[in-house]
Amino acid sequence: MSHQHKTTLRQANAALTRGDIDGFLAYCTDDIQWTTVGASTLDGKAAVRAWMVDAYVEPPQFTVDHLIAEDDFVIALGSLTVRQADGVETRYAYSDVWRFHDGRMAELRAFVI
Repeated sequence: MSHQHKTTLRQANAALTRGDIDGFLAYCTDDIQWTTVGASTLDGKAAVRAWMVDAYVEPPQFTVDHLIAEDDFVIALGSLTVRQADGVETRYAYSDVWRFHDGRMAELRAFVI
């Protein structure tokens, strides 16, 4: 199952880099819990969608250096580039810990620097 979770995450991220927020959310459970450690927690697809519309003026660009999977968890290590509303491009390092439930992304703990 770990291999399938990695594939699911890759497909979801590909949708997001195309600007397809609903395509990304199709890989998530309805009650997804999205926590950016040290910042905020979003509960449910509607909250994640609203955050993404504001946060991603343009589709983000991901570089995934490593995907590590075990049981219902996938850890993604990499970098993320986001263009802000003022046009400034910002690059972040991240470590995402995803928990899957019934083949869908159910929980994220994102460590973003």
